[in-house]
Amino acid sequence: MALQTEYSFTLPRGYVDSSGTVHREGSMRLATAADEIEPLRDPRVRENEAYLTVVVLARVITQLGTISSVNPRIVENLFASDLAYLQDFYSTVNFATDEDIQAMLAGDDPPLEDSPQSPEAEG
Repeated sequence: MALQTEYSFTLPRGYVDSSGTVHREGSMRLATAADEIEPLRDPRVRENEAYLTVVVLARVITQLGTISSVNPRIVENLFASDLAYLQDFYSTVNFATDEDIQAMLAGDDPPLEDSPQSPEAEG
């Protein structure tokens, strides 16, 4: 069985781009060690630890609607509910059990209280 390294998601509200287009469907790949280490060198993260979440998510989101190059500015402009959703999604696909991931993909709420904290909670 091959290891699944990318997962599809649907944002609760969606990212609204400058032309008013709403992007809800996307995909996120599994994080690498570099995805969690490299952002620590970013001056924005050094100035504000909470920004770590923005940089990490921008690195691992591979598609958001028709946007194939997600950057921190896009993540900054997500609605709070979408950011919270992506933080939970990141924690689940990277740290939860295969059963929890399958439950999430089926639309069930994953039991995140047993999962390690998402990057923004570490420090």
